[in-house]
Formats: sequence, C-alpha cells, structure tokens
Amino acid sequence: MTAAVAAEAPAYITLLDAPRIAALPGVNLDDRLRMVPGFTLFRRTSSLAANPTTQGVSLRGLGLTGASRTLLLWDGIPANSPFGGWVYWTRLDPELIERMEVTRGAPLSVFGDRSMGGAIALFSREPQARAAWLGYEGGNAGTHQVSGGVESRLAQRWSLGGSARALHTDGFFVVPEEARGPVDERAGVRFAAGVVRASYNDGERRVFLRGDVLAEERANGTVLTRNSTGAGTLAANWQQQAGRGAVNVLAYHTREEYRATFSAIGTGRQTERLTARQSVPSDATGAAALWQRAGARWSLTAGGDLARAWGESRETLYPAGARTGGGAQTQQGVFGQASAAAGPVRIFGGLRRHDPGRSAAFWMPSGGAAAGGERWRARISAYRALRAPTLNELYRDFRAGNAVTLANAALQPESLRGVEAGWDYARGPWRLSLTGFHNRMGGLITNVTRSVTPQLITRQRDNAGAARVRGAEAMARWRRGSFFGEGAWLMADARFAAGERIPQTARQQGSFLAGWQGARSSITAGLRASGAQFEDDRNLFLLPGYAVWQAAARQRVGGRVEIHAAIENAANRRVIAGFSPTPLLASPRLWRLGLRWRVN
Repeated sequence: MTAAVAAEAPAYITLLDAPRIAALPGVNLDDRLRMVPGFTLFRRTSSLAANPTTQGVSLRGLGLTGASRTLLLWDGIPANSPFGGWVYWTRLDPELIERMEVTRGAPLSVFGDRSMGGAIALFSREPQARAAWLGYEGGNAGTHQVSGGVESRLAQRWSLGGSARALHTDGFFVVPEEARGPVDERAGVRFAAGVVRASYNDGERRVFLRGDVLAEERANGTVLTRNSTGAGTLAANWQQQAGRGAVNVLAYHTREEYRATFSAIGTGRQTERLTARQSVPSDATGAAALWQRAGARWSLTAGGDLARAWGESRETLYPAGARTGGGAQTQQGVFGQASAAAGPVRIFGGLRRHDPGRSAAFWMPSGGAAAGGERWRARISAYRALRAPTLNELYRDFRAGNAVTLANAALQPESLRGVEAGWDYARGPWRLSLTGFHNRMGGLITNVTRSVTPQLITRQRDNAGAARVRGAEAMARWRRGSFFGEGAWLMADARFAAGERIPQTARQQGSFLAGWQGARSSITAGLRASGAQFEDDRNLFLLPGYAVWQAAARQRVGGRVEIHAAIENAANRRVIAGFSPTPLLASPRLWRLGLRWRVN
C-alpha cells in the first residue's frame, strides 16, 4: 500500500525499464509481464479476452483462484480491485510506465495482506516540459486502438498531464471448432481509459495528484454472456525530504461497478438459457503514512495503513428469483523495517501487525541477510504473511459455462510461511541469478469441487487446508552494445497436503528473449513456454503444456514519427486455457501494426 521503499530487500527483484517494456509485444501490461517466469493470471488467457474476474496475479505458483495474491502498486497506490483483488489491466497504458519492479515472496513486512505472493510496482513516466502524442494501431481479429495525450510544465515546479486510449477488438472463439455450436461467438472487448496527473516538485517536497477512469464491455464467448465495468480512482501522494529522513503520506478512493450475465449451455452447445444477471457495485478508501531515515550503514522504516472496502453482489435469477450478498471489510496495519551493515554483510528485519477485520490480528515477521561484493551477492530470507478473503470470495456466486462456483461467507484468512535463498552475479555483459524457495500455506482458499455430473460441475470456495510450494528460479542476461539476450526459468512444485497438484499452477515455466535496441529502432523475438497444469482441485482436467513465439519491432522515422509492429503466438499454437467442461482456448495468432506521432 505504500510507495517505493528505499531499502534493499534480501530478494531478487526483476526490473523492466521503459525501453524493455516497449520492446515486448502485447496490448496490455499483463501480456508483457508474461515474459517474467512465474507471472500468470488465474488462467492462461490474455486480458484482451479473459473475464476481469480471472485477472488476478500469481507469482511462484501461488494461483488457485481469480483473487490476486500479488499486490499491484501504481505510483504507490493499490490497483487491485477492492471487491475481488483482480486487476483491470485495461486501466494501465504501457506507454506511460517508466519502469516496473517485480518482487516475489514477502521479504519485507511493509506491505499488507494482498502481497502474500509478492508485489509489482509500476512507476509512471515524469511529465515533460511540453509534449503531445497521438497513435493508432490496427491488427487482425478486428483490432483497432487509438491513444493520445499532452503534458506541460505550468510553472517551474508544477507539471500537468493527461492521456487516453480506446480499443476495440472482435476477439476470437474460445471454444475449439470441433466442439463449437450455434451459441458460440467471439470473445472480444472494447474499452476506453484515461488519466489526468498533476505534480509539484521543489526538490525537497513533492505532491502528486491523479485521477483515472475506465469503461469496458466484453463479450464472453456465447450469445447471452456479457460483462461490463465502470471504474475510477482519485489518489494523492505527499512526500517531504528532511535531511537523511523522509515522510510519505498517500490517500485514495476507488469506485467500481461490475455487471455480468450468466447462462446454461444445452447438449451439443445447440441451445443457451439465461440463468442470472448480476450487478456488483463496490468502493474502497485507504490511506498510508511512511517514515524513513537512513545512515551510512543502516536504514529504518516505520508506518501504518488503513483500508475500507465495501461491495454487494446483486443477482436477478431466471426464470424467477433474486439473491443479494455483500458487506464491508476494514483492514489496518502498523509496521517497522530495518537494516544494518556489518562489513560485507547486511542484516534485515521487519514486523507487521495486521488486523484483517474478520478475525484476530496477525503478526507478519520477516528477516534476512545479504553478503557480497561488486560482482556477487548471496542472500537468504524468511517471512510470514496473510491474505484475508476478498468480498468476491465471501459473497459472489458465478457461472462459467456449465461450471458453477459458490461463495462462502464463513471463509477465514489464509497464511503463508516462506524461506528462500539465492545468489546473484554480475560481470561484464553478464547478469546471473539463482533462487530456491519453500512456502507452506495454511487455510488455503481455493475452489473445492462439490459434485461433477455431465450437465453441471459445482464448486465452492473453501479453506482447503494445508499446501506447499517449493522450487527454484533462474535468470541469465547478456548485453553487449545494442545486442542483448536473456533467459529465465521457474520450477514450482505446488501441492495440497493430500498430494494433489494445486490448480492453475504449472510445474515448469520459462522464457527467452533476444534482440537489438538502438537509439532509433529495435527488434526483439522471444519464446514463452509452460508445462502442463490442472484446472481443478481434484486434478481431473489436465491443461497440456505449450510454447508460443512472439516478436516486436519499432522504427523511428524522422524526429517525431515511430512505426511499430508486434505479433503474439506467431505459430498459431493451440493453447488450452480451461474447461467448462468444454475446452476453452487462449489467444491464437494476433498481430498489429501501429503509427505514433510525438512532439517534445
């Protein structure tokens, strides 16, 4: 919930700067982040086609449900949905992001319950003195996107900027052709999003104000299933430097309404019947304060945060009936984090007391150490974390095809104990990193299968008991001049205590990216691969592994015009993303060409 913490963590942090973000294909940030092994949404489908409720972030195999176990911060402000924890990736324009930092695990005690699996911090590009841009992008599947914005420095210390983008795509069929029936149509999206930012900076004091809005409509793959969302956030952040210390205070308010229809599919997908119409309004208000002070060989951070979320699920049932559920959730926490150096070793320690509102307060300690020199660093850390159930898990039922998932108002928080150790090396053009980790989870919230028939699969959210995730991840990066190459790999063995594999978690994931980046042009190509994973907790529905190729290129023409192109799943590989119980497909081959004009 806080802004960037200026203290080194005893963990490996993946950094993606603006040139690297621009070099990756993908309309939205989720597709670009998929090149980071371990990063997945609840299902394999891109946010261009996925229902928003499946767009929660998973890192290191901590998936299980649509709720995100990873905190997403946009300029220090939480960007996860206040109702469900998922992320509306259509809100976030990749062109506005200066850098992204991905931290796995919970090596710091600063963040709250949404950071059990890690945290992703997005930092917006600073407004320029005077700039304007306009872009268009078109591609297959009826894809068209327009974007534009202006920035200006009103006075020596004040900056103002605004931008907007809108996209329409017809999408693609999510049901394979051999199983398709008259009820099936393409799953597509159209959305419009905009943001206005104002900032004041005199060197010692910075004030940041932001307002953003989103409106999107989605076709979910059949004639009668649709969903739409309207959302907006107002946020403010004040930072004050005072010698070696700093104070940071932020506040935000988010309002959101999600609407959806659900249906039952007849035999052979010949008929479809409307079963429910749902409206889910929600809002959240939060604030946080952070104090930091650092010496030559030590640092200290302390603060607290408070957040209140409210939401309701209002359903009209067909042929007759109604159902309403909802409530409020207030969470708060206080924390401290410190580090101190003794020769080549730096020791870290932290503690957070978190009150999830529905149960007793939870203590979240963390500790670790790092040692090394200019070329290498060894690190180890241990931590304890918690995640409270979201309002969505507590109160909202939903249906996907002929699979129904029920809410559970009696859910309790889930917990995690983790330990990891790693080694980082840098010399010349090479950067290497290796990490091993072991996580134990208690009271795990997942979709538990209650019954399976040819006509209907019934699941319910429940605290399924204990589970563990253990594995390793490795990264190698090489760069010489404008040429670069990088590869990454993750192995995560995620199992319930009884031995079944945790659903929506592949045992092996990997990626490779290579290319050339110059001052006026760039070209990159890469491979993203994943092993097999299961759709459900009983391990009845197996999703086969896959590998997909992608590429992107940019060329500046003159001083103001840029041409770019991108292709994803270049070989048009068929990727199974889920079962309802009919197989559901992830994105086929998608390509785009674009033109962007910018004046500074």
